[in-house]
Amino acid sequence: MSCFLWSRASRTLRSFPFSQAALARRCISSQAALRRSYLYVPSGSERMLQKSLGTGADVIVYDLEDSVAPSPEDKANARANLKKFLKETDVGPHSPQIAVRVNDISTPFFAEDITEVVSNIKVKAVVLAKTHSAEDLDVISTAIREAPHADVRGLPIEIIPSLESARAMWNLRDIASWKSKHEPRFGGELGALMFACEDYCADTGIVRTPSRRELLYTRSQIVLAAKAFGLDAIDMVCIQYKDKDYLKEECVDGRQLGFTGKQAIHPSQIPIIQRTYGPTPEEILRAAKILKGLKEAHASEKGAIGIDGEMIDAPMLKQAEKIIAVAEAAGLDIPTV
Repeated sequence: MSCFLWSRASRTLRSFPFSQAALARRCISSQAALRRSYLYVPSGSERMLQKSLGTGADVIVYDLEDSVAPSPEDKANARANLKKFLKETDVGPHSPQIAVRVNDISTPFFAEDITEVVSNIKVKAVVLAKTHSAEDLDVISTAIREAPHADVRGLPIEIIPSLESARAMWNLRDIASWKSKHEPRFGGELGALMFACEDYCADTGIVRTPSRRELLYTRSQIVLAAKAFGLDAIDMVCIQYKDKDYLKEECVDGRQLGFTGKQAIHPSQIPIIQRTYGPTPEEILRAAKILKGLKEAHASEKGAIGIDGEMIDAPMLKQAEKIIAVAEAAGLDIPTV
């Protein structure tokens, strides 16, 4: 978590005496407020690389996998493009977080991808395509540890497994609970679970429909596994990128299931994703009322209160603190109540 995010959010939480530091950290762990959108950018396109940091996305995922033709020459050119771009680009505290999607461990491109990623301290996360098991995470962790310049990093690189197969879902618990066998600073650490819907449907034979009913079980399991082990849960790409109404519907559905963010394939998707995965003004107002009401109740040695016809107690306090923390970190207005 960046110092900027934590310092802003913690000011809000400290204003309520009953908030505890541990709860605050859980509320905004993994930079949830600033990682609502993950925009894929083809590393083979110099034009798209140049435009990427101005898209407004929380996380830019520079892609070395599917968007790059599977020839050694094209893969090498994409790595070279990305290396040159990152070398010439300033990345400040308010810039998007930079991630790179690497080719999966079974390809001849994986090792060179990892070397390129690890050698650049501007890259904070690596998305591992086609993660099927915890053993795959062991492979990438060891590759990170053995890569040249692995010791230049002050903080661990984050590993984000992309779940794309029936095997991945079968092994979901082992994947979500994985820990590096190396010291995290050198072997990386898990930060999120990411659902790759199209690959998953291709692997399982599931027919994707606008209702998303056929994916409800799988998506719910990913959210539960992520939350059980303190990870972000990143929902699937909306492939109908020109249909803003459907994108909004899919975002609302994902947030209601508990996903903390969503992947994007076009910059036009970013504003809707950002708005939907942040709290609404109504949610923020309700949360502010709960925090104030329970602060006063606790001062009077009461454990529960009524607000707008609802009984409010400890579980709702946790929800309210999370909403206020996310709103503050995202720069949204917090009303005075």
